[in-house]
Formats: sequence, C-alpha cells, structure tokens
Amino acid sequence: MSFNWINPNDYSFNSMLLFERFQIRIMINSNGWWNDKAEWNRNMGIALCANPAVAWYFTKLCPDIAQIVSELIENAPKNVNSEQIREAEVFALQSVEDFTIYTTPEIMAEKCDFMRGWNKEHLFSLIDFSDKTVLDVGAGSGRLTFAAAEKAAWVYASEPVGSLREFMREKAINEGIKNVRVLDGLLPHLPFPDDTFDIVMSGHVVGGDFDAEIAEMTRVCKSEGWLIDCVGDSECDISSNPKMISCGFEEISYTGSFGKLVCNYRKQIKK
Repeated sequence: MSFNWINPNDYSFNSMLLFERFQIRIMINSNGWWNDKAEWNRNMGIALCANPAVAWYFTKLCPDIAQIVSELIENAPKNVNSEQIREAEVFALQSVEDFTIYTTPEIMAEKCDFMRGWNKEHLFSLIDFSDKTVLDVGAGSGRLTFAAAEKAAWVYASEPVGSLREFMREKAINEGIKNVRVLDGLLPHLPFPDDTFDIVMSGHVVGGDFDAEIAEMTRVCKSEGWLIDCVGDSECDISSNPKMISCGFEEISYTGSFGKLVCNYRKQIKK
C-alpha cells in the first residue's frame, strides 16, 4: 500500500522494534497489504534472517504468528549480499509505510497529506466544542485532539501506538496544554465507561469492523452527544461513504486544499 509518506531508505529495519502487537499481526497476516504474497514473503524473509532481534521481538510479542515468522525465515533465499538485504528491508518498510511513519511522529505533519493539507476549522464547523468532554479515537499524533483542546473542557486521546502516545504527551507538556489526557485504547474495545463523553470523534479510523466500531463509540457517548468522523484533506478524493449515511450520519462535504472532495460525518446520539 503506497501513500508516498516516507522514503523507506531513511528508516532502519529496527524501526519495527517500535511496532505494537496489533500492527505486527496485521502486517504478518496480510503480507503488508502487498498484492504479490510471494514477493512480500521473500523480502520479509530475507530481512528477518538478517535481523534476528526483530524476528525474536515479533515472536515474543505475538506467539500466535511465531510459526509464520519461522517459515518466512526458513524459506528465504540464502547467500544474499548486504545490498540485497537492504533492498529487502526497504521493501518491507515501504509495504507498511503507515506503520513505519508512526515510529517518527515528529515528521507526520510534514509528510502525511491528511495532516499537512488540513485546516482545523473543518472540525469546528461540525459541532460546538465549547466546554465539552471529548474522546478522540485513534488519535494518532493529535491532529484532532489538539485542535479540540482549544475549545473543549477536556480531550481524552485514545491511541494504541506507543510512539504516538508519547509524542502527544510530550507535545502537551512542552506547549503547556493542561486539558489533554492520553491513554492506550483500540477500537472496538475502548477503556471507558458507558455514557462518558459529549463528543466522540475519529478520523481515518472507522472501517475495519464498521458495525462494532460505531457501536463502541456510541456506547461511550452520552445521550444527546455527538459522533464525528473528521478525516483530513487528501491528495485523492475521499468520496461519500454509503454505510455512514445508512447508519444515520449526516454528510458534510467540501473541496479540500488539494482540490479533492472530502466527506466528513456527524450524528447525534439518542439513547
């Protein structure tokens, strides 16, 4: 999958030592979203053979995929040179470039189109955040979190990737932002009681298990509160999502900074 967010040559294969359990499982079980499974297996096998610490980390963190990792290593071509190893490492890093860039959150705002092209006024136009208690689901490096914090009473940033959580915590400390709390949490199992938040928002998160994810966001949202899906601007059209509309979300669209269609959604919760 190519977003053109990174130059993989800039990253060490040891970057994968910062991957979370869920990322490793997704990568190994889906061949890094690569269409040619044999090509991906070959390159990842070479890279793991040359980096036993990464292979060890994968199997210790995720014993359920240990057999797959062993087979990748066993079936990898042998007698490869250092240049071939680096080519394999770069291929593997590029195949999961969204996970790779999460290891360097400080450059995401510069490299990721959904951040560098986005204006926070698109969030504020969806709902009044004044004095609200807000949850940002899959907060990433805090695009929505820190925008909402300008108006909200409290913003809780739920993010399953450790490097991104630490980035947000450091940003809040360094900039003196007192109303942001950062926690570990992954849809569809959020670590919050029922009916906690006035606004539950996300961007580029919902879709892996749509019904379960929307149900979980609804669970933690107060009655009369709001669910918001606010994506960033993209170099490709972010077209209408019929599933969101069928679930009762209102669609709000605009032409983004790259001249492409962007569709956001909101829904008031009635319990």
